[in-house]
Amino acid sequence: MARSRARHNPADGKAPVRRAATAVAVVFLLVGLLGFVPGITSSFGDLRFAGHDSDAKLLGLFQVSVLHNIVHLLFGVAGLVLARTVSGARTYLIGGGAIYLVLWLYGLVIDHDSAANFIPVNNPDNWLHLFLGLGMIALGILTTRNRRHR
Repeated sequence: MARSRARHNPADGKAPVRRAATAVAVVFLLVGLLGFVPGITSSFGDLRFAGHDSDAKLLGLFQVSVLHNIVHLLFGVAGLVLARTVSGARTYLIGGGAIYLVLWLYGLVIDHDSAANFIPVNNPDNWLHLFLGLGMIALGILTTRNRRHR
């Protein structure tokens, strides 16, 4: 009886890791969409499909391209799909965080004016990727650390 009540208690809601993954995914969707909005993205006329010559900057700071925006949108959709289960949400946060740490390292070692900067990224992007990577991994771990496996 207690187990049945706990399962249907609306106060319980989604598991914390699922809420965290959903929130992160929604932010990625929002960022992906805002990258296509003139005014929020400065130098919008300089937005290119890909490459370091895309001079458009989200919020006047983060270098973006059509490809960069599409990656954010896809990452957001993947997060919403994976957030449907606890294990998927945890995988999204920890695995996605690891991807962002790799992207941070990539951004540190490439020449930002070369063809290797195809996404593109700039220094503010690099620091944001570090923050996102560490933050997502922390969310994935901290929101599941006391969870008992059934």
